[in-house]
Amino acid sequence: MGLAEEDKKTLVVYKLEKAKETIAEIPILIENGLWRNAANRLYYACFYAVSALLLKHGHSAHTHGGTKGLFGKYFVLTGIISKEQNKLYERLFDLRQKGDYDDWIVVKEDDIVPLLEPARDFIKTIEQLINNQ
Repeated sequence: MGLAEEDKKTLVVYKLEKAKETIAEIPILIENGLWRNAANRLYYACFYAVSALLLKHGHSAHTHGGTKGLFGKYFVLTGIISKEQNKLYERLFDLRQKGDYDDWIVVKEDDIVPLLEPARDFIKTIEQLINNQ
């Protein structure tokens, strides 16, 4: 049984707000040199936005890999989202995976700072898609 339409709309708004709140945390993490945490939050900010977009269109996955797959199928392969933005999302996914689970990886400032503005743009793009559809 799926969500009622009104509940779905509420959840989409919630997930998008969660994405924006999460991206707002990152400058604080950068300021304090918390690079692994920043990698995690960069990915999750974009993940929440992607989850909102998928939900808006009646799709959801139970795993991060499933979310990436559905996003690719419905939004990247169709040209709605650029391949460049999808590469950013995949890079954030990989960086978060390594930062969270690989004890030997070192996440550095150079890994994080260049990704902040593209991640903000990614979320804005998704927000525009949600609001214009």
